Amino acid sequence: MGKTVARNKKAFHDYEILERYEAGIELKGSEVKAIRAGKVQLKESFVKIIKGEAFLFNAHISYFETTNPHFKPDERRARKLLLHKKEILKLEERVKKESLTIVPLSIYFNKRNFAKVEIALAKGKKLHDKRESIKRREADRESKAAIKKVLYR
Repeated sequence: MGKTVARNKKAFHDYEILERYEAGIELKGSEVKAIRAGKVQLKESFVKIIKGEAFLFNAHISYFETTNPHFKPDERRARKLLLHKKEILKLEERVKKESLTIVPLSIYFNKRNFAKVEIALAKGKKLHDKRESIKRREADRESKAAIKKVLYR
């Protein structure tokens, strides 16, 4: 993975991540520049498979200042994700069978400077699972702080 531009922290809180995939993303005009500038938000976004093609919905990519006003694409439009046919079929099958969701985790630029989206097959967490993960995170943080305190006396 290259330079990460945006992460979907809410996905890690709301879902249990099962499998990760890398997908290309079809962008228009100045969207690449806007992504490079970090004007992306994945908070409420999700992936849906329609007629054998994967689409990213609700991802907000803002306008770039220098964009021509006549060619400004819709900020929340559905963007096609570029995956192999086998991967799409596998994802679609698992979503239907196991009632899983596909969520975007991050947008980044790979070594060849292409914008990529990391998507994941995820299972929704119940409220008690979320509380459990918060407790675990706090316990880890406290233990690290205690270790640091002992080491740097």
